[in-house]
Amino acid sequence: QVHLVESGGGSVQPGGSLRLSCAASGYTVSNLCVAWFRQAPGKEREGVAALWTGGGSVIYADSVKGRFTISQDNAKNTVYLQMNSLKPEDTAMYYCAAETPNMERVSLSPGFYRYWGQGTQVTVSS
Repeated sequence: QVHLVESGGGSVQPGGSLRLSCAASGYTVSNLCVAWFRQAPGKEREGVAALWTGGGSVIYADSVKGRFTISQDNAKNTVYLQMNSLKPEDTAMYYCAAETPNMERVSLSPGFYRYWGQGTQVTVSS
């Protein structure tokens, strides 16, 4: 069982930055597929970024490439999402998700993940 807790959301003006954190417990983060998703009201959940914490594979949605960076700190069992050049359309509830595949794999499909955090709200507005 993997327990995930997100933090770091908030309100920011367009062009600003936020860093989200996803703290994992119950499983060593060094062999997980961890992803960030977001969901705006009335829209489907969208995969934003994912990484294999064992090192190597990282993927991003086209909508955030060049602006968002996913990273990890194994010592803290935490995965981060650094969000720069934020736009109003980035406004959403952001969720961390994790899965324990038996081989290196990353995915932006919500159905791939069993474990989810409770979410943290990000609002980008002037």
